[in-house]
Amino acid sequence: MSRPFDRLRRSLVAPALPRVQRLLPRPPLPATTATLLLLLVLPSLLLWRWPRPRAQGLEQLMAVSSLLQSFPASPSRPVPALWQERFGATPATRLWREQRRTWWQFWGPHADGGAYLAVQDLAGAGSQRPLPANGLRVGNLLVVAPDPLSRRLLQDQLRPEQRAGRGLYSACLPRLENGQGVFWAAPGLGALVGPLAPLLETYQEGCLSLSLQGSELRWLGEATERAAAARPAPSVRGPDVPTSFLPPLAANLLLELQGSSLEQLLRGLLARQLIRDPLAARYGIDTKGLALLRRSPFRLRLQPQASGPFQASLELQVAVGPDRQAWRQLLLGLDRSLQAQALQSVPGGGSSQAQAATWRREDGVVLGGWRWIGESGPTPQLLLFLGPVPARWQPMATAAGQAPGSGELWLRVRPQGLDQLGLLPETLPELVRRADQLSIQAAPGSGGVSWLKGRLRVIP
Repeated sequence: MSRPFDRLRRSLVAPALPRVQRLLPRPPLPATTATLLLLLVLPSLLLWRWPRPRAQGLEQLMAVSSLLQSFPASPSRPVPALWQERFGATPATRLWREQRRTWWQFWGPHADGGAYLAVQDLAGAGSQRPLPANGLRVGNLLVVAPDPLSRRLLQDQLRPEQRAGRGLYSACLPRLENGQGVFWAAPGLGALVGPLAPLLETYQEGCLSLSLQGSELRWLGEATERAAAARPAPSVRGPDVPTSFLPPLAANLLLELQGSSLEQLLRGLLARQLIRDPLAARYGIDTKGLALLRRSPFRLRLQPQASGPFQASLELQVAVGPDRQAWRQLLLGLDRSLQAQALQSVPGGGSSQAQAATWRREDGVVLGGWRWIGESGPTPQLLLFLGPVPARWQPMATAAGQAPGSGELWLRVRPQGLDQLGLLPETLPELVRRADQLSIQAAPGSGGVSWLKGRLRVIP
C-alpha cells in the first residue's frame, strides 16, 4: 500500500518544486564564499579576542626551574635560613611572621647555583616599594635571587607572554599552590640521582604532594617523559593508583625492584648506542637478545655481603614464560663471550652451561653466574647474579601478595644501609640518606602519565 501512496505524494509535490525554487533562488557564489570565510575567520577572531590566559608567576617559574618546592605558611616555626640569607635577618623575621600563604624555593634550569626564594607579592606589580637586593617581580610573586648574576639569568629566561600551561604543568600547579609539594624537570632529577638518571627515563618531569604522618613522609603525584609534558592533563586521581603501601623491606636486603617488564628499567640505557654496542660486541647480546630482555617480568635485588671481596651482591630474576628456548640460546652465547674474556667456569655447576653456570677470575674469586628455577616446569624463571653464589634461590615471591600489574613498578630501598656502604649518590638530600625505609609504586595512567605513590620512614 505504501507504493501508490508514494507515487501520489510525488505527483503532488514535484510540480510545485520549480515554483518554490524560483521563490528561493540559490545564493550567488560571492555570498557562499563570504559565508565560508566567516565560518573560518570567526573562531580565529574569538581566539585572538579571548586567548588562553597568561601564565601566572608560579607557572612561569616552573618553566625555568629544574627543581621547585612549595611550603605552607608556618609563622610559628623558626625563620628558615634561606629567608634570612635572601631578606636579611631583621626583615626576614618580620616577613616570616606576617606570612599567611604558600612560599617556594627553586633552582634554575641547570640545577647549579644557589636556591631562589619566591613569596606572594603583597605589594603588587604597580607598587613603588623598593625591591630587596637581587629581587624581581614575576607575575604575582616576589622572587629573590642568590646573587646579581642569578637574577639576570632568571630575568633573561622568563617569558612574560607565556600562556597558561596544559598537560602536566596544569596538573602540578594546584599541588604547588596549596600545601607542601615538589616539582622537578629532567636537569633536577639528574642532579639528585646522578648516574641513576637513565633508569628513570619514564619519570623525567613530575610533581608530588607531600604530607608528614608521624615519622613517615608520604607522597602522591604524577610524572612523565619530557616529550609527554604537553599532553592532556591527568585526572586528579587515576584508576590505577595503588591503594595500599608496600610492606617494609627485609633487613637482609638493601634494595628490591619489581616490574612487569625489564623495558621499564632498561629503556633509557638501551636507547644509547654507547650501551648497545658493547653488549653486542663483548657479550653477544644483539637486537633479539635485547628484545628478550625488554619484555621479561623481573625482580632485582641487592643484598649486603658481610665478608669477601664485594660489599653487596646483585640478583636479577626474570620470568621466562614462553621464551625458554630463546633464553637458552642467549645464555650459550653469553657463555662463549665470557670464555673469550679469560673467565673460568666452576666445575659442577650443572650438566649444561645453559642450565647453570658459575664464573670466576683466575685468582678464584667468583664473579657471578646463573641458575634455572623450575626450568622444566610450566613457569620457568632464570636467576642471574653478580657476586658470590646465592645461598638459596626460589621462585619470585611478591611483596604484597601479588605481582606488579602491566606497566607497574615497585621499589623498596633501605637508604641508610646503602649510604653506609657508600652506594647512594652524594647529591641525594640528607633526609633521604638517613631514612630507614623508602618505597615507591608507579602505575601507568592515561596520556603517557605515570602515577606515583610512596613513603619515606625516618628513624628519629
